[in-house]
Amino acid sequence: MSISPRSSVVAPAAHGSPDQSTPELSEKYEARARRAVDRWAGERQPVPDRSHLKAAVRCRSAGNVAAGRVQVYANHIVEPQKSVPVLDRCEVLVVGGGPSGLSAALSARRAGADVIILERHGCFGGTITTCGMETLGWYRYEGTEDCEGIGREMERIAERMGGTTKWPYNDSNCLDGEQFKLVADHLIKEAGVKPYLHIWVVEALMKDDCIYGVITESKSGRQAILADRVVDCTGDADVAHLAGCSYSMLDPEQALGVTTVFNAANVDTERFLKYTAKNPATYRDWSRQWEQTTSGKEEDLKSPYLDQEFQAAVDDGVIPKEALNSLGGSWSSLTPAGEATNLNLVHLAGVDPTSVKSLTKAEMDGRANVVHALNGLRHAVPGFENAKLRNLAMAVGIRDSRKIIGMYNLNGEDVCNQGRFDDAIGIFPEFVDGYNILILPTTGRYFQVPYSCMVPKAKVDNLLVAGRSVAGDRVSHAAMRNMMACTVTGQGAGVAAAISFQEKVGTRDINPMSIQRELLRQGVRLI
Repeated sequence: MSISPRSSVVAPAAHGSPDQSTPELSEKYEARARRAVDRWAGERQPVPDRSHLKAAVRCRSAGNVAAGRVQVYANHIVEPQKSVPVLDRCEVLVVGGGPSGLSAALSARRAGADVIILERHGCFGGTITTCGMETLGWYRYEGTEDCEGIGREMERIAERMGGTTKWPYNDSNCLDGEQFKLVADHLIKEAGVKPYLHIWVVEALMKDDCIYGVITESKSGRQAILADRVVDCTGDADVAHLAGCSYSMLDPEQALGVTTVFNAANVDTERFLKYTAKNPATYRDWSRQWEQTTSGKEEDLKSPYLDQEFQAAVDDGVIPKEALNSLGGSWSSLTPAGEATNLNLVHLAGVDPTSVKSLTKAEMDGRANVVHALNGLRHAVPGFENAKLRNLAMAVGIRDSRKIIGMYNLNGEDVCNQGRFDDAIGIFPEFVDGYNILILPTTGRYFQVPYSCMVPKAKVDNLLVAGRSVAGDRVSHAAMRNMMACTVTGQGAGVAAAISFQEKVGTRDINPMSIQRELLRQGVRLI
């Protein structure tokens, strides 16, 4: 039976409806029923007055609106002056949550400092978790004398949490990038470091040549974080650049290229391993795409390298010839689930990592070339016949951008001839990988990393730079850009920031022995 919109009949009370025994309750129930019947009939309903809510919204936003108008010129604008709220305060602020940033934040906290860490992505781990490069150190062939500290600690924790697999052909470990997000979260929470994700630093706060904080942008708007010491672990020396520090940066055509890492699923790993065992690659094979310099001892060592397979795919017309210059590289980790991860096979040259236009093009070109790489693998590599794309990295992996001009600039002589320094904050093996140079640490040789390569030469106090942006030339950068080396400088910078604050001395004037005492207490190897 249908109910007319104008009918005076009221539906019987449903189970649990209000008691209609009193006239007041009966009237309210009839009114609700009438509104429901009218809605069912499609009749237009009155809109409740919510003007008081709109006024409240206007009041909330009014405080963030700058006075005055934006002035527009030919190629720039002038913003009106506005106040910026302070989001937080700390003793040591670490900008960047990759291997160097994690090491800096943890070491500063362990040294007793109140620490905040900022990360632009939604997870910590940097190149491991956002770029898919799932190894802190892949260089451990027999004879390696390695560093010790938070970097090695992170590997061991990842292993205990079931987040590692053996790297092919040597004693290194591959990390599970997804699992490492949990490892990083665990370390940050356990240490008592205060984290902020999804946040960018857009300006350095300076007074009398001394940094005292940063301006950030995020979903929360433009805010300030005040800090007594700042450690720049952005990888691109972003904070140092904003603070006015001098730096060097190669022309994009001369710099190390970027990589789009991807992971594949549905791989017959047993069949693939039989193929690589029958067709072993060595580091001599790396020179097929470029002229490579080694010390000679590296050339016959086995390497997880794929290159000629893509040439075969081009010859058979499976992938375009122009894609070949971007294809070729290493594989790393195979899982029992039939996954091949950390496929470091797509490289792009001529990218400026400090240009949003260049980065945008690199991301899109890299993804397009992953399609060619996967087609080439399916065609020419046994075990990959039915492989599918599992996922792409969140961002291209960057090897080369700004490097500060430091109080001391590392050089090739230091890293290749066992450099020793009075202000050492750690060691790193003689491992050079970049600019067509490959030297693997199979002889037990290593060099010390000096504190002064993290201190900007420009008169900017209380700012340290760790990670791949430390001061140096091309050869030293080919060593220091490696993630495990970044943990060495990160830990050294974090300790230095904390101790300098406690001793009430600037980061440019601190006694290196004070830093070294705390580093030794934290288990760092200095000699």
